[in-house]
Formats: sequence, C-alpha cells, structure tokens
Amino acid sequence: MESTTPDYYYYYYEDHDNGTHGPCNRDSENLLGAQLSTIYYFMFLFSLFGNGLVLVIIHRFERLTTVTNILLLNLVVSSLIFMSSLPFWGIYKQFSNWIFGKVMCKIVGSVYYLGFYSSVLFLTLLTFDRHLAVVYSLHVSQVRNQRYALLSCAVVWLVSGLACIPQMILHTTFTHHMTNKTFCQEHPGNTTSIDDKLRASGFYLQLFLFLLFPLIVIVYCYVRIVITVISSKIVTKFKTVRLIFVIVLLFFICWTPFNVLLLIDDEDLSCEEKQRRGYALQVTRDIAYIYFCISPIFYTFVGRKFQSYFRQLLVKRFPGLKKHISFSQVSRTSMSTKITQKSIELS
Repeated sequence: MESTTPDYYYYYYEDHDNGTHGPCNRDSENLLGAQLSTIYYFMFLFSLFGNGLVLVIIHRFERLTTVTNILLLNLVVSSLIFMSSLPFWGIYKQFSNWIFGKVMCKIVGSVYYLGFYSSVLFLTLLTFDRHLAVVYSLHVSQVRNQRYALLSCAVVWLVSGLACIPQMILHTTFTHHMTNKTFCQEHPGNTTSIDDKLRASGFYLQLFLFLLFPLIVIVYCYVRIVITVISSKIVTKFKTVRLIFVIVLLFFICWTPFNVLLLIDDEDLSCEEKQRRGYALQVTRDIAYIYFCISPIFYTFVGRKFQSYFRQLLVKRFPGLKKHISFSQVSRTSMSTKITQKSIELS
C-alpha cells in the first residue's frame, strides 16, 4: 500500500508481459503535484486563522467543561498539528528534493501522520457524541460528562500515536543514485520481513480503522439523527436534515476517493495505468487535505451559537458594524447549561 504522504514519483516500469524494462516517466505527475502543492500554503494559513478563531471563541465565550467543547478543542488541535506539516511537504514537492535533513523528515512525517489519523478519529468521535446527544438525550446526560470526554480523547490520541509507528519507522531519507536528489518517504528497496510486516499493518490500519470504521460510524450516526429529528417536533428539522446531508456528502466526496485509490495496489499496473492513478492521487489527496483544513471550522460555525459569538467579536473589533450585524447576547454560564438542547438543534 502506498504511503499517504505526498511522495515524489521516480521509480521504473517493468513490463511483465513483454519482459522489458525501462523508465516509466512520472515527470508530468510530479509537475502536477508541484503545481497543486502551492495550495498547501493557503490551506495552512486558512487553517491557522480559522482554527485559531475557533479557539478564541471557545476561550472567550465557552467553558471547557462541556463534552462538545472538549471534543471540538481536540479536533482543532489535531487539525493544526496536521496542517503544520503541509508547508514542508509543499517545499518538498516544489523542489522535488528534501532539504531539511533526516531528523526533520522523521519529525514532519510523525506530525503528519499523528494529525492525519487523529483528525479522522476525532471527526468520528464528534459525530458519535452528537448522535448520543440527539438520539439518547434523556438517557446519557450522566454518561456524557467531562470524564467521558477526556477519556475518549486520551484513547484517540493513544490509538493515533500507535498507528503512526509503522509509517514513522518506514519513513526516512535516501538519495536516488540517478537523480542525486534526496527523498523523504518510504524507501522502495526495503523488502525485509520486518518492513513487509510494517507495510501490512499500515495497510490494514488504513483500510479498517481510518476508512471503513469512520464511514460506517458516521453514516450510522447521521441516519439515526435524521430519523430522530424527523420523528420529533423540532421546528428546524428540515433545515437540520439538509445540514446533515451536506455534512455526510462533504465527508464522502473529500475523504473516500483518496482512500479508495490508496487501496489499489499498483504493482501489476502498466505504466500508463500508474500514471493515471498518480494524477488521481495528486488531486484527491489535496481534496482530502482541504476537508481536514475546514472541518473544525465547518463543524463549529454551522451552529447559531458560534455564529452569534463571531458577530460579537466582529462588532467589538469593528464598532461601526454594529448597526449592520445582529446577534444575541448570551452569557457564558447560561449558554453552557443549554448545550444539550443546542446539540439537538444542530444549527
């Protein structure tokens, strides 16, 4: 299974049918990747601003004693961890050469995988918690407490850290003898039994824990939420169902294509097929990255409460906007006591 990091293509093509060996030109894929990598800098800046704004709002208007805020805070942190690696990968892809050394290769690779894996699991956990708050609102009020949130977050960070180990070990720097360029990725020549076992463990983790499991949980939870909302007498139910549909659709569009392509073994593909797969990977990888960039912001600002907080910040910073912006003045304490009710409304 191919690494999820934005690797550089350089390997050769072997035609098993004709018994010929020759270079499989991947320069066009690398050029596309270098062009798309400029998006990484914008994603990094946007994520830094957007997620930073979420942190400011939570700090100014909310309390970190509620389950939703604790999970959201951890999602923001995981997103920022992941996004902090993107400028390095952007420079790497543009120069087609790793210039930061072996130690930074390990560090940036570790940060990348930790943020990548934890973001997926925190999105899943946030969805599951929202499902509990809506479907079982009267029965789980004692379970959904601060201890439950902290324990859940600790488990996610532990699982994400352990899942990074195979990729962190395989990820290293090496110099290609033909191009004399340094690469920071998994060395294709490592074929020892330990390396094979690490690759296999990484493959199954990617397939089951970070693709099938999140998709199944998210779809199940939102289906239950939709059924509950429709069967209730919530005034905003139709808007809520529409919002849920958008969330699920966005997750599928951004997350599924990239992972499906990763699960395709390219060992037996022809050079042309490898090139087409490479093009698709370049595009779908960046789409998945965009989702990680916007997901904490999206999950936050779909709520009326956070929209009102944002308007308050704008008015305080720019008093001249007060006559053009309306918002509800709600105290931190009173708002925190209504978190379960607001979770049911979702918007």
